Amino acid sequence: MNYSLYLPRLSEYSSNMKIAIPTRDGHVDDHFGHCAYYTIIEIIDGKVTGTSRLASPEGCGCKSGIAPVLRQMGISVMLAGNMGQGAKNVLEAQRIEVIRGCSGKIEDLVTSFLNGEVRDNGEVCDHHDCH
Repeated sequence: MNYSLYLPRLSEYSSNMKIAIPTRDGHVDDHFGHCAYYTIIEIIDGKVTGTSRLASPEGCGCKSGIAPVLRQMGISVMLAGNMGQGAKNVLEAQRIEVIRGCSGKIEDLVTSFLNGEVRDNGEVCDHHDCH
């Protein structure tokens, strides 16, 4: 089943949402499945109203069990660096839109996202150790 049919497009995002970002040292971690933690950003009326951290489980991103946890928290978008197809599929099965190719400081990325400047780069990591 192609879950991307059910995902919102950037122009259709709610002004109230939660996003998750794989993080290491205040920057987007290049490796989704090996990040130090997830930065959770809460957005209300198009503005950041809260941030928190969620510890990253051990193991590869697609097998770690993080996707249902994120969905249960109300996450609807994952802004990520690199990600394997398995991890992308698991997140999308939970109706979490994945936007790959993100980098830089978390605060800068969130500002760019809110300004509509962040787009998925379409690249999928094909090495098991680089999710």
